[in-house]
Amino acid sequence: MNVMVLGGAGFIGSHLVERLLAEGHVVDVVDDLSSGSLANLSEARVVGGELKIHTLTATMHEFTELMVLRAPEVVYHLGCMPPGVDIAYGAADGVSSTLAVLEAARRLGDRGGVTPKVVLAVSAVALYGEVASKDLPLKEGVAWSPVGVRGVVSQAIVELLGVYREQHDVEFTVLALANVYGPRQRAEAGVVAAFAANMRDRVSPMLHGDGRQTRDFVFIDDAVDAFVRAAHKGGGLVVNIGTGVATSVRDLWGMMAGPDGRSASPSPQRVPDVSRSSLSATRARIHLAWAPWTDLAVGLRSMPR
Repeated sequence: MNVMVLGGAGFIGSHLVERLLAEGHVVDVVDDLSSGSLANLSEARVVGGELKIHTLTATMHEFTELMVLRAPEVVYHLGCMPPGVDIAYGAADGVSSTLAVLEAARRLGDRGGVTPKVVLAVSAVALYGEVASKDLPLKEGVAWSPVGVRGVVSQAIVELLGVYREQHDVEFTVLALANVYGPRQRAEAGVVAAFAANMRDRVSPMLHGDGRQTRDFVFIDDAVDAFVRAAHKGGGLVVNIGTGVATSVRDLWGMMAGPDGRSASPSPQRVPDVSRSSLSATRARIHLAWAPWTDLAVGLRSMPR
């Protein structure tokens, strides 16, 4: 296939690009490098295959021209409010870039080409918000209770995708991601990467609140496999990508630091924050034929220290 990856120089994007190239696809990376890095694509270049990198944003006029020229069959939008990006900037950019992608896809179909499928990722924690313990692990039927600006914008983006699917036949799949972790993740973009940086610097980590809040941690290779499968599956659906296992933040530090590690220090609770989260992969198994396979202890050993 011809595939376009927006945010392809980022953490998840660069791993996805490697996988796509290894499978023989033609890949165009679109990234303004505001949070991504060309260094993340060094291994992708070694893989070989046809890879082109375009330093653009989706809201630039040149992006629509590029879509028409390259005629991708699938567009992955991973630059939509990535973790660690200032939310005031990311919220506006998330909506405008998604609209630009959808409009470019619609125009490509209107001109007689194949209307590309859009695969987009959102934060499951931000989208679902606070839930009762009895509802864990979360299934997609649970009512959304968006948290903060990121959650509200994520809900709006999902609804935009639905409008374009209904009115313009632009197919989509939304992956509601648990906490993805792995090599190349920036310290400010995830707690696993932050803890790994603390260990390298030999400093005690700061926990938000008492560290009892739980999250579902899914390894990058597992997440990338879900993105690849979503190219042809899960049309019109929001699909959870997680392990169903809830791990507290302080237990995570204990796993990474070991019994002789430094003690974590508490800090004020973030507002807003969610106290518990884990995701059911039932819909992913049914519609994507996907399931996680990497145990957290195994995945953590891949983190640079």
